[in-house]
Amino acid sequence: MRVCFTLRVRPDRIAEYRERHRAVWPEMLAALRAAGWRDYSLFLGEDGLLVGYLECEDFDTALAEMARTEVNARWQAEMAEFFVDLGDAKADERMRTLDEVFHLD
Repeated sequence: MRVCFTLRVRPDRIAEYRERHRAVWPEMLAALRAAGWRDYSLFLGEDGLLVGYLECEDFDTALAEMARTEVNARWQAEMAEFFVDLGDAKADERMRTLDEVFHLD
């Protein structure tokens, strides 16, 4: 399945958010792959709109697999300060998925 989601990065943290994603921890990359995340991309607008795209067998399962990893807990804790309106949640709990309305194969 293809999944697209949005989040919002704080405007004052956009440059650092970009920098952090130039060097994602190797163990985080391995955990994503092991959890079934494929063809994963993040797109970031100058206004802080973050759009993510990935392919996986089942998104709920892929999220649950990541939630069980220690590296994801560390990553989410470090990245929480970059996002708008998370409250007590983690970013991967606040992803707003979008419905696919068209796909050109």
